[in-house]
Amino acid sequence: MKHLNKLIFAALLVFLPGMRAANAQVNMGSYVQETECIGVELDGSLTLVAWGNGRNRNDAVKQARKIAVRDVIFKGITKGTKVPDPRPLVPEVNAERKYADYFNKFFSDKKAIYQGYTQDKDERIADRIFRDKAGSSEGVTYKVTVRVLRADLKQRLIDDGIIK
Repeated sequence: MKHLNKLIFAALLVFLPGMRAANAQVNMGSYVQETECIGVELDGSLTLVAWGNGRNRNDAVKQARKIAVRDVIFKGITKGTKVPDPRPLVPEVNAERKYADYFNKFFSDKKAIYQGYTQDKDERIADRIFRDKAGSSEGVTYKVTVRVLRADLKQRLIDDGIIK
């Protein structure tokens, strides 16, 4: 019994650090980075700092942009500059699962619909922040500043019947 408890504890130490909610946070070694608001524009768009992981710089930047949009939709933005409405656009519990077909297409790399709700005007990509070598593959994490068009995104979700 004593050995079984040690085995279970060891398994938890191995598997738990890799688990995380759907792109809500980026785990960088011993600390976690959340999407943060650094500015609110007059048109209601949010200038956010998001973190993304990927095989290379391009993949990490795409991932950070997806995370920023996904956080505005499902999580809300509570960290950083005070956002007039920090609530998520889709407050429904398990909405991402309920509308899985819709959001899989919305965030797919082929269609990249989510990119239409971000602007590059404010985008700044910091130098590589973290390099993770796992076996023969390398992963990188980048910090990206991106503007998310919250009002347009909300209107799209209303038009598509996801929210009222």
